[in-house]
Amino acid sequence: MSNGFSPLQLNWVRRHSAAKAGPSTQDGLRNAVGAMMRFGDHVRTTGGALKNWAIAQLQDSLAVGALWLIGLYILHVPLAPMWAVIAAVLQIVPQFGPILGLVGPVLATTIKWMDWEHPLEVLGLYAVIAVLDGLVLQPYIMRRTVKVPVWASVISPIVLGIIWPFWGVLAAPPLLAIIYAYRVRRREAGRHPAPDRP
Repeated sequence: MSNGFSPLQLNWVRRHSAAKAGPSTQDGLRNAVGAMMRFGDHVRTTGGALKNWAIAQLQDSLAVGALWLIGLYILHVPLAPMWAVIAAVLQIVPQFGPILGLVGPVLATTIKWMDWEHPLEVLGLYAVIAVLDGLVLQPYIMRRTVKVPVWASVISPIVLGIIWPFWGVLAAPPLLAIIYAYRVRRREAGRHPAPDRP
């Protein structure tokens, strides 16, 4: 199959349109089939970019879960593996997930030690993980997986967050993945131009 159409389907359309229509209609049909093929290319490019972005999100979640596990073990937080898994799963939820992943360890340390010192240590751990994730992990993973430059993955959520509050920050990573996928596609098309059809 090619671009959503099998060769048999394309030949059938060409034969029946040639028998029923004149040259101008044949050109119009050829352009319509070409446009559909280009639409299929767009769907594949966008879908591939979003798939790569989802893989990057999964890798980021696993890395953040590992950071939580190490930090919670160092702080002797009860049920550290469970809280780390919950934090990794919630990391997928933009903006609110990391904060929700913080609630469990803070409550566990408050209940176990009945003081303010241990929950504040967990809050400090959260701050360190948030800074590492936002400034190091996410830009690195986006650059490696989705081919987005580090500067773009740091600046674009800030700019889109100012232009489109809340939603801009959420939409920035997948939009970047799509934009840079099209950029790569355009470069490859420039190197290997498609042959003209008769």
